[in-house]
Amino acid sequence: MLRDATPPREAAACRYFNRELSWLQFNQRVLNEAKRSRHPLLERVKFVAISDTNLDEFLMVRVSGLLEQVQARVTDLSPDGMTPEEQLAALRPAILAVMRDQRTCLREQLLPALEVAGVRLVSLDQVGPGGRAALDRYFEQEVFPICTPLGFDPGHPFPFISNLSVSLAVVLEDPEGNRRFARVKIPTVIPRLIPVPGERESTFVWLDELLVANLDKLFPGMAIREVHPFRVIRNADVQIQDLEAGDLLESVQASLERRRFGSVVALQITPTMPEFLRTLLIEKLPVDPADVYTIDPPLGLGALMELTSINRADLKDPPFHPRVPPLLRESDLFSVIRDHDILLHHPFDSFEPIVELLQQAAADPAVLAVKQTLYRVGAHSPVVEALLRAADRGKQVAVLVELKARFDEENNIEWARALERAGVHVTYGLLGLKVHAKLLLIVRRDREGLRRYVHIGTGNYNPTTARLYSDLSLLTCRPEVAADVSELFNFLTGYSRQTSYRKLLVAPYSIRKGIIDRIEREIAHHHQAGGGHIIMKMNQLVDVACVDALRRAAMAGVRVDLIVRGINVLPRNDPAVAANLQLRSILGRFLEHSRAYYFRNGGEEEVWIGSADLMPRNLDHRVEVLAPVEDPELRRLLRDELLALYLRDERGSYLLEPDGSYREPPETGFDVQEALLRQAAAEEPVLTPLTGAFSREEIDT
Repeated sequence: MLRDATPPREAAACRYFNRELSWLQFNQRVLNEAKRSRHPLLERVKFVAISDTNLDEFLMVRVSGLLEQVQARVTDLSPDGMTPEEQLAALRPAILAVMRDQRTCLREQLLPALEVAGVRLVSLDQVGPGGRAALDRYFEQEVFPICTPLGFDPGHPFPFISNLSVSLAVVLEDPEGNRRFARVKIPTVIPRLIPVPGERESTFVWLDELLVANLDKLFPGMAIREVHPFRVIRNADVQIQDLEAGDLLESVQASLERRRFGSVVALQITPTMPEFLRTLLIEKLPVDPADVYTIDPPLGLGALMELTSINRADLKDPPFHPRVPPLLRESDLFSVIRDHDILLHHPFDSFEPIVELLQQAAADPAVLAVKQTLYRVGAHSPVVEALLRAADRGKQVAVLVELKARFDEENNIEWARALERAGVHVTYGLLGLKVHAKLLLIVRRDREGLRRYVHIGTGNYNPTTARLYSDLSLLTCRPEVAADVSELFNFLTGYSRQTSYRKLLVAPYSIRKGIIDRIEREIAHHHQAGGGHIIMKMNQLVDVACVDALRRAAMAGVRVDLIVRGINVLPRNDPAVAANLQLRSILGRFLEHSRAYYFRNGGEEEVWIGSADLMPRNLDHRVEVLAPVEDPELRRLLRDELLALYLRDERGSYLLEPDGSYREPPETGFDVQEALLRQAAAEEPVLTPLTGAFSREEIDT
């Protein structure tokens, strides 16, 4: 019997991309959008800021996890055959390259272009006497009172450096010639980009530089010898020990407090920092010298997002108004849903009908109960306000608030308490599982008896992000789907151990198996009659079992079209795979967040939408839902007038090459997001109503 002579680790590296390196590729694509002239100038600045905050979270969560594995001497291999230590060794130079590329893009492309457009980020020595005097007054009135210089000597312990803070390391000399060290934190409660008073143009200076210029006011009688900025990034992925937590709410609150004191995973310094200061910070924080990143200032480029608030519409994406489909302009949404399944594509279709449905439910005497999952809802939530009104009017309201929605825990705690005070039955997630499913169930007494109305979405119940993210919503009252959702809520709020459902695929029980079974069915159909076709759109593709099944399908001749915005571990390095599998990452004005899974199924097509990416965390450690789109016309719309459009996209698509790189998109060509915007505005319809712009033959071939 012949054996594969390839060593196991090399074979693994050929079969899978590294998950963490793939994420860095994705974040590089985000940064590359800042370099593209297709976007208005302030939108390009936004991409730099987003890439930097993305990188912060990656360091706080993913890199911190690898560091903990190394400290625990874990030697388990990733699917691509790397130890935690090897992954860190590969990641660190790649992370540094992204940090430096951000600054090169800002310095060489964006700042010069901004200046030409009348938006200037200047140093203090470029500010005239009047502006400088006004800035000094601003410092004395707004900055000085909130600054707290912290010394370090035998009488002062080394100060705690908070996560994501930009600080100044100040070297001082007293009148006796003794050298002292102090830390001054750049305040986070005021903007870091300070408008220069009296300037005709939009002119800003960095708060960091204004603080440096006024340090003598913080240290009177001391000589300031050196000042060097630095920034600390800490481990923020504090694990909540669900099984040991008697009260999950208290556990989450405690974890938020511990997050502040997480270990340091990265230290950012500037090239001018002397070795003795670098050594002091490494020792006192402490941090591994390999996790010190030397980059040009400014540090913390997420602050550039402040520029996007200036009143320069000519430098931003043009405003748009999401459409409300004609059917949903009727006053009684319940009657509309009784007659039609409704599919909405946000942000092109407004999210307001979902809010309006909840508001109608709160006011309607025929509505008896409302049940909903809440993952991220934002600080000011009309969705929660509608739930509060429903409870106030005597409806039975039950809400599962997922307290473990990373970095949104505090908002969710506040909303959970408000709901409890209103008499809502509130459940704080599940032990060992994060509830990520997006579900709304309304029970109403219609003339024919009780009927259940359901919303299943791919995005959060947050109208603000619904204008920024591409997501799908399904509204239906189909009895079997509604019964499944009702029983799933019993699982979420009670002690049900139900693991199978009539129509829904539900993680952690059936989504992986349901997806793989359908891939294998597609292979079988293709062997029998040809024409096999799979289209999947998702945020991340990481699950090894699903990846292996997709690889088998491509090698069997099934056409596999993948739209994966972020992480992807499936390579196209095998010619048999590359011949039949195409993968694109679409970036642009809107965050592509929708998940849709299409199977041709020998002509009996299936399309599923829901909250789940194909990742182990989604399929094994979360409650997720995929729902079938059963209305034939809606299936056709999803296939021909949505997924087919995404597969035509040129200007927003980075195409995965067989060598693992992503081909840069052209500056011209078809742009799916612009096309959908035109369609929503009805200025220039992209698709012929009812028939669509794509024939069956085009889809199949």
